[in-house]
Amino acid sequence: MEMEIYKNLLEEVPDLILTYGLKIIFAIIIFFVGKFLSGVVKNITTKLLVKRKADETVVSFVANIAWSLVFVFTIVATLGQVGVQTASLVAVIGAAGLAVGLALQGSLSNFAAGVLMVVLRPCRIGDYVEAAGIAGKVSEITIFSTKLLTPDNKLITAPNSAMMNGTIINYSAMKTRRLDLVIGVSYESNLAETKKVLTSILDNSQYVLDSPSYTVGVSQLADSSINFVVRPWVKGTDYWPAHYELLEQIKTALDEAGIVIPYPQMDLHVKEVPAR
Repeated sequence: MEMEIYKNLLEEVPDLILTYGLKIIFAIIIFFVGKFLSGVVKNITTKLLVKRKADETVVSFVANIAWSLVFVFTIVATLGQVGVQTASLVAVIGAAGLAVGLALQGSLSNFAAGVLMVVLRPCRIGDYVEAAGIAGKVSEITIFSTKLLTPDNKLITAPNSAMMNGTIINYSAMKTRRLDLVIGVSYESNLAETKKVLTSILDNSQYVLDSPSYTVGVSQLADSSINFVVRPWVKGTDYWPAHYELLEQIKTALDEAGIVIPYPQMDLHVKEVPAR
């Protein structure tokens, strides 16, 4: 009896292998073809949006959504090929939607924040921003996160919800920026001569814009120095080159004019107490 059972099983093995083996092979083919097509759809979406001159941030976000939709459809088709009832699967997913939503509320909030970032556009790809306690150049905005590249070439991935829930400082949003410098000179310095030296440097600088006009004036009588504020307007892309060059030129010009930039100092007066 047992021999007959084993014999029947052995006779069914080729049919099982042929039936389920082909299903598995086709499922693998569907998966890899679908994965390839998701990349193709992403590239086509990107090219179409770029051709229509859409914003780079929108292009990246929409292309990622297109890739995700095709990839999810590929997973469903693969499971259906191996015999999983996709209709039942969809029903189960719908029934478990609330639980999944609660479990993934962080990811869902990141997705919603990503949509808001694309719609409201507080920053775009290529902008230098400060948000969520980090600063860097926006390199990519995905469905769930934003990637920032720091000046020392570190890649930081921040959740979209963290970006949108806080203050976003966009240093690239405006074409011009004001450079704020504080220059301290000694109390023995001639204020008119000092102001003349500072304004001469700004008038001859390659970075300082004619409009809006710059500001030079005494801002504080500090403990060890008289502080001048030097506030020229420069292009946003010239901010740091102007910062470095103006500081160097100011130091050199003040030295040539004999105007001293004092060190922090304190006068100590010793009072003698007569002996009794």
